[in-house]
Amino acid sequence: MRVITWLVEGTWPACVDAVRTHVPQAAEVVLLHVSGPDVPGLAHGAFAGLLGRGRTRGHHPDESWGSDPGDLVDALGAGSAAELLSAAAERLGRPCRREERSGRVEREVVAAAEGADLLVLARDGDRSRLGPKSLGPAVRFTVDHAPCPVLLVWPEPAPGLETIPPPHHH
Repeated sequence: MRVITWLVEGTWPACVDAVRTHVPQAAEVVLLHVSGPDVPGLAHGAFAGLLGRGRTRGHHPDESWGSDPGDLVDALGAGSAAELLSAAAERLGRPCRREERSGRVEREVVAAAEGADLLVLARDGDRSRLGPKSLGPAVRFTVDHAPCPVLLVWPEPAPGLETIPPPHHH
C-alpha cells in the first residue's frame, strides 16, 4: 500500500495524525510538500520590472542592492519545506519518504497521487462550518481529480451538525 500525504503549512499535523491512525504500519508513506511558483515568481518579476533587466550586482555601493529577491525567496521556501517535511517525519515516527515538488500545487499533488492507494489531505477553506466551502480551490481540484481514494481530514475538530445550512424551500 502506497500512501501520499499532502503537507501544507498550518494543517499538516492533522494529515500526519490521520496516517498514524488509519494507515497500516507496513504501508509505504510519502510525505509530500508542493511549493507554488507564485511568490518567487512575483519577486523575480517585480525586481525585473522595477529595476530593469540589465541590473547586476556591483552597480551600486550596496552590493546586495542588485541581487534578485526572488532567489532569496526561493531559498527561504526550500528551507521552510525541508523543515516542514522533517517535522512531519518526526511526528509520524515511522519510516517514510519525503518528496518536494514545485509548480501548480493542485496539479502536482494529483500527479504525485498517480499509482497511489490513498491520498491524505486536509480541508483548506472555511472550517467554521460543515459544507463545501470548507474546501478551498486547491483541495477542491485535488479531490475532484485524484486518481486514487482520498482521506479528507479536518485540521481541528469538525464543527457541529448545527452548522449545516437549512434546506432550501422551493
